[in-house]
Order: sequence, then C-alpha cells, then structure tokens
Amino acid sequence: MSSTRTTHRRSPNPGGGSSDGLAHAALGRLRTAREGARIIGGIYRDRAVQTYAARVRRDPLARLHLPAAQDDPYPIYDQIRARGPLSKTRLGDYVSASHSICTEVVRSRSFGAFDTEPAPGDPSPREMLDLSLLQLNPPEHTRLRRLAAPAFTPRRMVAYEALVEQRIHRLLDAVDPAAGFDLVRDFAAPLPIAVISELLGVPDVDEAEFAGYGSTLATALDGLQSIGHVRRLVTAQRRLYRVFEDLFERRTAEPRDDLVSTLLAKQSEQADQITPATLSALCRLLLVAGFETTVNAIGNGVRALLADPEQWRLLVEDPSRAQAAVEEVLRYDPPVQLTGRAVLTDTELAGVALPSGRAVVLLLAGANRDPDAYDDPNHFDLTRTPGPEHLAFSGGIHYCLGAPLARLELAAALRALALRLPDLRLAGPVRMARGTAIHGAVSIPVKA
Repeated sequence: MSSTRTTHRRSPNPGGGSSDGLAHAALGRLRTAREGARIIGGIYRDRAVQTYAARVRRDPLARLHLPAAQDDPYPIYDQIRARGPLSKTRLGDYVSASHSICTEVVRSRSFGAFDTEPAPGDPSPREMLDLSLLQLNPPEHTRLRRLAAPAFTPRRMVAYEALVEQRIHRLLDAVDPAAGFDLVRDFAAPLPIAVISELLGVPDVDEAEFAGYGSTLATALDGLQSIGHVRRLVTAQRRLYRVFEDLFERRTAEPRDDLVSTLLAKQSEQADQITPATLSALCRLLLVAGFETTVNAIGNGVRALLADPEQWRLLVEDPSRAQAAVEEVLRYDPPVQLTGRAVLTDTELAGVALPSGRAVVLLLAGANRDPDAYDDPNHFDLTRTPGPEHLAFSGGIHYCLGAPLARLELAAALRALALRLPDLRLAGPVRMARGTAIHGAVSIPVKA
C-alpha cells in the first residue's frame, strides 16, 4: 500500500471527484455482500495497521489516533517536532510540526490537494463527504472558490454581524447561568448553525438536526471507522442532499438574497460548467466547515480562558480584548489540527528530496506552538506580542474562505460571555470529541 493512498484515506484532504449520487452509490455497495465485506475489511485493516504502528512501533503520528492523545495531542506534536523539521513515519508518510515548513508547504504550488482515486472497494471518506474546495487543485479549485466568494464579502460580513449579535443574546437569554448549562449544546453549537443556515438561505431549519448532520459528516475527515460509521455518514449525506435539492427548487422559483440564490443564478449562466451536484457538494461543505470550525473554536477558547482565571479576568475587565483573544485561541488550540498535501512535482523540502506523488502531513496546531516561531508557545496569553501568522486557517490558495466569518462569530461570542457572564466557570468535567483532524469538546458544563 503506497503512502499516498494511506494518507489519502486518513488525511483531512482526501482526493476524488463528485457525482450526483454519492450517498446512493455508497448505500448500494453496502447492500452488495461482496462489496460490503470488502469495505468492512478495508476499514478494519486500516485500523489494525494504525494500532500496530501506534502501540507496538510507537509511531508518533499513528499515536494521534489513540483516545488519550486526542484529548491533548500537543505533547505528541512536540515529539514529532523534536525529530526534525520534516520526518518520515513508520507508515511511510512525511510529517512536520514546524511553523516554517508548514507555512512553506501550504503556500507552495509544488504541493496540492490529494486527487487520486482509491482502488475499487477501498473505503474512502470522499464517498461520504464531498470536500469540493478542499480536494481540488487549480483551475477547478479556483472556479469553485469564486462561486462561494460572494458569501464572504465585506457587505455580507456587516449583515452577518447583526445576525450574530442578535442570535448570541437570544441564546444567553435562554440559559440559567446559576443552575448551569452546557456551553456546547446551548450556545456554541446553535450559533454557527443559525448563521450558516441564514447564509445559505435554508428556511425553518431544525438547528439540532442540522448540527447533527454537520457533526456526522465532519467525522469522515478522520477516515471511516466502522460499518456503523459508514451507515451514519450515508444517512446524513442522503438527508442533506434532499434538503438542498428542495432548497434549489424553492430558490429557482423564488430567488432571495442568499448564497444559494446567487449560485443558482450563476448556474443558469454557466450550465455547462456548474452542475446541481457541484452546487449540492459546495453547500454541504460550507455547512460542515461553517459549523465545525466555529463551534470548536468557541469551545476551545472558553476552555483556555477558564483554565487560566487571570486571562479570563483580563477579558472581563476589558472586553475590547476579544479580537486579541480570537487570534490567541486560533494559535493556541485551533479547531482544525492538521491537513495533508500531495507532492505535485519533484521538489526538495527541509533538505529531503520528495518525488511527485508522495504525501506530507502538516500538523498545523503543532506549528502554531513551534518555539522557533513563538515565545513560550504553550502558554495562552491575551497580551502576547503578535508574531508570525498562525496556521489555523491553513494558507495559500486553500486559505479558509470563511475565516472572516469565523473570526466575527468567535469575537462576538467571547465578548458577550465576558460582558454578560463575568463569573463564568467550569461546573463539571469537559468531554472531548474523538478525532485527529478536528479538535474540540462535545460537552462543556458551566455556570455563573
């Protein structure tokens, strides 16, 4: 098994194309005993390889898949960085937690998204989650990015700001701080769902259901874990496909000032280039990216602030520090922890010759705590002197298109919590989500 395909399945940037019936095709394969057995065998074979590499060969990258490491992966990032700016793993991948190396790779045209097809029957998360922008290289990537760009213009940001503020205060009005509430369930999760549904123009959204779809699809970023996982992904994919199919029909008949209406107008002008499948995949990606990034950024930020009462007090006493808090949260504990890049042309990186087709795993969260880039990097500090740009939103042509909106939501959330709940504190154990690509909590009990 080549390192490209191994990383292809495990990377948050798996390759592959899209089709109009991804979920239906995947479900069809599950109903075929031979293909189902093949998929199941591939899933458990992958897990066995990773477990052996982690527990027997003590490979640091493979150990990130262990539950204890997923609660706090940063010591492992330190171990990987100590091996050098670029090292080879037991599974044949190259990996880096160096800020300078990760920055170079995400900005270099010698590296790009994975676009290789898996072997027949090979379990691939691309069949459960079409990652559109994340898995394409120019010129297709450039075309799709331009399609989504109207959702994130300065004019849109002004409109979203009022929506975000309104939604934040409605959510805080609904909780009882003295009795306690779950920060994720009652605040961090509903906020981005309200914003992304408004952005897309989804009417009368069931926020809990929509959040569930986003969370489920995001688990594909770590690869397929079991046959039950496959079924959950297929179900979420099918239901979201229907949601957007219905929405496209509504907005075709009655356009409004939302992204879906804008996309449909462009499709009518460029029908030969923009298919319904393309639009549906792009909308699903925006849902997952818009939800997972923000909900985990809010949770990670609150955890970091409450873990250091001095830092929380700084924000409470001066809520204008919210913007500084945003950048420190994104540096210190970003929601997206890693990404992967394929070598597109023979090149050299950190003195290592990399042939075309090899893969590099970039530990973005580890790079954000590189002592060569930041002073005292493992300390959360709102008063930190600005250093190099953090990599929470990646970089280069794949820099997160929704970064302005994520920053807006995170700043508004932290500011409102500091103003309205100055005595906020943890009220029980935090429960972390399982995963290596996305890092965050599923439950943060708090009270004030």
